[in-house]
Amino acid sequence: MKPLTEREIRAAFVNCTKGAAKRLSVPRDLAERPWGDLDFLGWRDPQAPDRAYLVIELEGRPKGLTLRCPGPSSWQMRRSMCTMCLTTHGGGVSLMVAPKAGKAGQQGNSVGAYICSDLACSLYVRGKRDAGAGSRLHETITLEEKIERTVVNVAAFVAKVTA
Repeated sequence: MKPLTEREIRAAFVNCTKGAAKRLSVPRDLAERPWGDLDFLGWRDPQAPDRAYLVIELEGRPKGLTLRCPGPSSWQMRRSMCTMCLTTHGGGVSLMVAPKAGKAGQQGNSVGAYICSDLACSLYVRGKRDAGAGSRLHETITLEEKIERTVVNVAAFVAKVTA
């Protein structure tokens, strides 16, 4: 992923108002992010633990989503698999819900997916972050194919939100 500026990130959001995009918490460490290893930029809001954000480049333009994450429940301590990168975590996967874009979102419609709680899917796929023993299933596909699968899964989620 190419490095993004705070301005580009704020302009990318498709499922919130421009005012809400101006107010959301953008990471202050953008210059230190491992952009070359990221398929999308994802982060949790340190001021509001129930909020997360995801920005991915699709068709040459960044698209961003605001996400809601309910607090941890006892069932979340079980092993769960991220639907984006297929990493299995013990308590490290959260149901993240995105309001749909446009009129559907204004009417309260939303789309949800189980995603790595820290939104570090790109790093798990590349083996740069470890989710513990048994977190990655043995697969015969290449790293490039795993990366492509993750990008396709995230793009499909974004498409559901913007449909």
